[in-house]
Amino acid sequence: MNIPPNIDGLRWRHGDGDAAEANQAVVDEVSRLIKAKERGRLRAVLNRWSPTDVVELFVALPLKRARKLFEWRDRETVKAVVLLNPELRAALLKDASIARIVKVLDKMEPEQALQALDDLPEDVAQQVLPRLRARAAIEELRAHGEDSAGSIMSRKFVAVPVDWTIGMVTAEIRANAQLIEKLYGVSVVDAERRPVGYLKLRDLLLLPKEASVREAMHTDFIAVTPDTDQEEVARLADRYELNVMPVVDADGQLVGRITPDRLRQVIRDEAEEDIKIMAGLATDTQHDESVRRIVRGRAPWLLVGLVGASLSGVIVGAYEEQLAQAAILASFIPIVMSTAGNAGIQASTVAVQGLATGTLTFADLGWRLGKELLGGLANGAIAALALVLFVLLVSQLGDIEAPLRLVVTAGLAEMTVVVAAVTVGATVPVVLDRLGIDPAMATGVFITTGNDILAVVIFFVTVTLFYFV
Repeated sequence: MNIPPNIDGLRWRHGDGDAAEANQAVVDEVSRLIKAKERGRLRAVLNRWSPTDVVELFVALPLKRARKLFEWRDRETVKAVVLLNPELRAALLKDASIARIVKVLDKMEPEQALQALDDLPEDVAQQVLPRLRARAAIEELRAHGEDSAGSIMSRKFVAVPVDWTIGMVTAEIRANAQLIEKLYGVSVVDAERRPVGYLKLRDLLLLPKEASVREAMHTDFIAVTPDTDQEEVARLADRYELNVMPVVDADGQLVGRITPDRLRQVIRDEAEEDIKIMAGLATDTQHDESVRRIVRGRAPWLLVGLVGASLSGVIVGAYEEQLAQAAILASFIPIVMSTAGNAGIQASTVAVQGLATGTLTFADLGWRLGKELLGGLANGAIAALALVLFVLLVSQLGDIEAPLRLVVTAGLAEMTVVVAAVTVGATVPVVLDRLGIDPAMATGVFITTGNDILAVVIFFVTVTLFYFV
């Protein structure tokens, strides 16, 4: 079969416009090569691609062709399968035999193989695990708690004695070059295999061979235990600007490391999880999930919002007599509710971000609340002034009863609502974090609904005190 002359120039494009059309041509050509069993030609192309681009190709390919490409088990396709979302990965594996699954997982790192195992049906995983070469390492990783440092650490690392020289270190690395996939640095350990420092790559390149490791090593490192939560690991790595996080056991001995790739993935996963929680979604929500999962995952949060809205309606109904006397007051209800929701979300989002990065703690609640109150007063005054000017303008265009009292009431209500909303938004996430509850739970449905109710109460109390006098 004739192969088009541009096969070696195939690449995945990014962006809008012409990229979509060009990528569809790539999909068509790759599909043709798969059908023609041109494995060698296709491997040469994909080996030049990044795993992320291969992932996008997998998603775009028809499932039948994607499964065939997956069966070939080339290096880049195996890397790509690790990055695929669980649903698509499970679809690719659906019709694969146990022996084929074992061959695929044997090419993965233990922590990556564990992720793939967790996506398989339990009965299939139980048949696959005993046949894997890295079974012991996988079972040890599985023994650690979910989302812990132990579940994401790699047991492959380079460690050297503290009494070596730089020349001895570089010679040892060269001698074991085939076993080292990625070298981010070298751990330095004492006689009991406890980490005492580390060497950067620049140290190995620039220092003389006779230089002492003890004198050259850096000691500004932080180590974690296998039970440390992965979010805390990412926070520590960010705070101390560490590329690699060493993991030590109960005796302080070095047992693994968490690589930059894993740290970045943890940060992405935690950010995505917080975004979903803030939106009132389950943490495992996917864009391509079934209608049943969509309903099951989102309906409870919608019902929570419905309950909150119903409570707001009950409060409004309790002031039916006041609304009957001055119907214009009803036009201000959505204004104060919207302002409260926006102000609360802004304050809570900043608080959640501070907690996630470790720059905000419960001990900071006092000054944090003080700053939010001052900011709330200023923003509330600005919003109140804008609302007052709007009411005065409308009063010039139409007949409004007691415009001065309405201006005072609307302005005070607006400013009070903003101050109350930012207070709640800034405080609740910190308190929840103190209680061991994910602070992201404070945002979204809860803050918005709670501040809606609070806004309605404040508005009608202000109306009662200042308008009907």
